[in-house]
Amino acid sequence: MSKLLGSIKEKWYIWLAGTFFALQVLVILIFRDGGYIQIHDNLDLFVAHYQMIKLNHAFFAHNVDMPMLHGISRDLLGSEFLLYNFLFVVFPSCVAYYVGYLLKIAIGFCGFILLSKEVYKDRYSEYRPIIIVIAAAYGMIPVFPAYGIAFTSVPVIVWLLLRLYRTDDLKKRMLLYLGVFCYPLISYFSYHGFFILCYMVCAFIIVWIISKRFPKTIAVAICVLSAGYITWEYRLFNAMLFDDTVTIRATMDHGDLTFGQAMRAAGEEFFKTSFHSQDDHAYFVFWVCIIGLIIINVLHIKRNEAKKILTEPVNLIFLWMVFNCLIFGLYQYEPFRTLIEHLVPKLTGFEFARTAFFNPFLWFVELLLILTRLYDTGKENRKLLANIIASIAVVIVMFAPAIYNDFYYTCYNYAYKILKHSETTMVNYREFYSTDLFAHITDDIGYSGEWSAAYGLHPAILQFNGISTVDGYLGMYSQEYKEKWLKVIEPALAGSPSLKDYFEGWGARVCLYSGSDENTYAPLRVMELNDNRLIVNIDELKNLDCRYIFSRIEFSNADELGLELKGTYSGHDSPYTIYVYTL
Repeated sequence: MSKLLGSIKEKWYIWLAGTFFALQVLVILIFRDGGYIQIHDNLDLFVAHYQMIKLNHAFFAHNVDMPMLHGISRDLLGSEFLLYNFLFVVFPSCVAYYVGYLLKIAIGFCGFILLSKEVYKDRYSEYRPIIIVIAAAYGMIPVFPAYGIAFTSVPVIVWLLLRLYRTDDLKKRMLLYLGVFCYPLISYFSYHGFFILCYMVCAFIIVWIISKRFPKTIAVAICVLSAGYITWEYRLFNAMLFDDTVTIRATMDHGDLTFGQAMRAAGEEFFKTSFHSQDDHAYFVFWVCIIGLIIINVLHIKRNEAKKILTEPVNLIFLWMVFNCLIFGLYQYEPFRTLIEHLVPKLTGFEFARTAFFNPFLWFVELLLILTRLYDTGKENRKLLANIIASIAVVIVMFAPAIYNDFYYTCYNYAYKILKHSETTMVNYREFYSTDLFAHITDDIGYSGEWSAAYGLHPAILQFNGISTVDGYLGMYSQEYKEKWLKVIEPALAGSPSLKDYFEGWGARVCLYSGSDENTYAPLRVMELNDNRLIVNIDELKNLDCRYIFSRIEFSNADELGLELKGTYSGHDSPYTIYVYTL
């Protein structure tokens, strides 16, 4: 026991990080498909797409259409080569999701440590406790699951590029270039790759000016990384560069804020971050960094070292984050956005506000830079303070109720069930897709691929269960189909002003909407609407060859629309009651 206690005291940071990782794995192993996994922009989107592709044996297929949105190109659903996507080829859907979840943590953790070793070299062992803990916090940041690996892999590309810049050995360079070429397998061009290349171009120019020598290593790295993205994400580049189809990206409302409102949005992004890139820094890390930043700069001034403020790494990282957020705000300022789209027409509809997606990495880099300063004082009480700050940061990331913190919500929902003896309004992974119930339904009605639509549930549930849909959720499909769908839902939008603005201004969620401005696809355990009518242009829906409507609502106007109730289904451990109508 004394040896164990001694080990915990000496290697507390390894025990802390290891315990948190073990808890994540333990919760996954215990609850499996009973876990409460975030549905929004997750189970209702990419997970269902991957399952649909798998059911249709189309991961590596070409020139084929997928059975959603009345048939869309396989090329619009992501590359089969990206690591996260490939997991769904190899594993069952739920297993693939959890493997991706754990890989996101592992890649973030290992990448952060590799980069720290490269930066600090001989001093790494001195800083090791806070590096390990901060790396654990960074790996667990609750970001967008489908691109979680892309988020946490940012330190990997920085490490590769730094090693390249510092290496003269040709053989080592070749291996590092190979790593750069393969890096896109754990990244994503639209979220990070485009901006990484832009940052590399900036670094190329800065190094050239400062050193007055052409930085050929960086130039080659830019070419190699570009080639990697084009190779591994060839479907995306084909759609962006060689397909002339006008998509909904060209007509999306990306915001039309005044300059003042855009700056306010930038400030909010700096403090809170948008939900896709939540890193929980606003709770604690933000305040530590601001206080540390002030102290470091005041000390420079007191020591008559004001010039060092201009080259202070803490300041440079801070300004980089400010720049990222300014771009985020200006993207919603129409004159600025239009200027960029005129200069580079291919960026029309491209969300270059995603510069803010790099801030989760930069906040933890900033935290590390500040805490190493406490270590540098050599005073044990300040080292202890640094250790405590790092520990608080990882505890917050682990247990804060951020939107994509599956660990937190799984624990919360089961604790609620035990303590309150009742269910929450949320459904878990197994309940959301209710595969046993839909297998029974499709068998009972003799389903054989007919086009269908959903009401009162996400179309993703039908797609996951092998049902072809005229509706769905996709961020890029043809503007022509959006206009066809507008004819279908036009009667509903007449009485639903907020849903009208939502669909016309964005259009990614192609659904049968309520005629009374109610959310008809919220993934709730109990679906209760004030208006049980289906408000729709039934003739336009028939023109899309729609045969079935799978609904959680029994329509009060089914006879008026000429709908026939094929059957009512429930049970099979599902919270749903499904009404199947035929057109």
